[in-house]
Amino acid sequence: MEFIGRQHELALLTRELELVRNGGSRPGRCLMLRGRRRVGKSRLVEVFAERSGFPSVFFTASGAAPALELHEFHREVLGSDLPGRELFEGVALQSWEGALRLLASALPQDRPSIVILDELPYLASSDPGFEGMLQRVWDRVLARRPVLLLLVGSNLSMMAALNEYGLPFHQRGTPMLLQALSPAEVGDMLDLGAAQAIDSYLVTGGLPLICADWTPGMSRHEFLRSSLAAPTSALVVSAELALAAEFPAEAQPRTVLSAIGSGERTFTAVLRATGLPAASLNRALDLLARKQIVATDRPLSTRPSRETRYRVADPYLRFWLYFLGPRVSEIDRGRGDRVLARIEQGWGSWRGRAVEPVIREGLRRLTDSPAVGGYWTRSNDVEVDLVGADRDAVAGHIDFVGSIKWHDERGFDSHDLADLLRGRDRVPGADAETPLIAVSRAGIDVDGLARCYDPAGLIEAWRH
Repeated sequence: MEFIGRQHELALLTRELELVRNGGSRPGRCLMLRGRRRVGKSRLVEVFAERSGFPSVFFTASGAAPALELHEFHREVLGSDLPGRELFEGVALQSWEGALRLLASALPQDRPSIVILDELPYLASSDPGFEGMLQRVWDRVLARRPVLLLLVGSNLSMMAALNEYGLPFHQRGTPMLLQALSPAEVGDMLDLGAAQAIDSYLVTGGLPLICADWTPGMSRHEFLRSSLAAPTSALVVSAELALAAEFPAEAQPRTVLSAIGSGERTFTAVLRATGLPAASLNRALDLLARKQIVATDRPLSTRPSRETRYRVADPYLRFWLYFLGPRVSEIDRGRGDRVLARIEQGWGSWRGRAVEPVIREGLRRLTDSPAVGGYWTRSNDVEVDLVGADRDAVAGHIDFVGSIKWHDERGFDSHDLADLLRGRDRVPGADAETPLIAVSRAGIDVDGLARCYDPAGLIEAWRH
């Protein structure tokens, strides 16, 4: 598969390797790369290692028993191009500390090398002493070698915790978060206009494996028809594979996630949809939030609010849970055409809500406002799409209020402006001088707005 994009990330990795090359008595560098499953972490570091031209070894943990993991690590080192790999011949590895010390002896001393430990959280969870062993070998041996150690993992919370104060590996590695491809990168990769690029981002979530199935220039309808005709396509299977890995034996978080993915946004609505006890729902929501699968939103204004809405954080998973997850059996039976018909029927209304967090992220990048959210009341008699402020939670100052109209045909008109003016009057902290903005897919034809954004202007947020 051709490797496209990720130039910024490759440059960051190359910079780390240059620091290794120019290092002194302790030239070793460690980078802790985390990102959601199937976002392209393994492919990125594999391409980087290949292009570097330096010796490397790539080991991927699988969650097996420690003895089996050590056996696989032994096999990978023997199959690598490390100059001292013969040290592993005829050796039975008994512990990770011994394995890593032997690895250090196999690394070259006169030039850099790259060691990749993929899916590191599996090793840390199956062997409680692994982090301590890694810390000891790093401090005493590996950091003295010209090596770039890449620790890679999909469990975002566990990878972030590796570097926390009080844990063995604290401050020994540089954290790096690999995001999905941005809407701009998706558009460039698929040769799509700005509006179509945002649509494709809502479907694929910017996951490279799914985007790779999208022929450049292909319309959204054509891509969906092709993908839904194949039960094993990346669009169909990626979510289930990721969820099975995240929740191998936990049914309640999956149940709660399905309810949120179907469109339930409040605690009461999710409680009703799942039938779970309130305490069980709270535990499931806490787990989903810690894994950064579900995001929580609260009204943004200068007044505190406990009103909470839940949403699926990942755009692709949001699409899959709403349109595909409940109908996988139909796709398996070869009736992807029925699923496609339902998607086309519900696309407009679903997209109108699904695009909101994408637009808010874009405006965070384009404006001077550190926080961009929305405002609503418990009764939903007031709902303002966009509120920009100086900080999240309880704002000190409201920078702007705005509206999103993401229709194919109808743009932002005078009726929408009148609604926005009425909404501004109800946002605590906003007044008659608070600037108004609008974001529209099909154009804006009114006066009285401080700023206007169309798809082309919005997508520029990800080009800087």
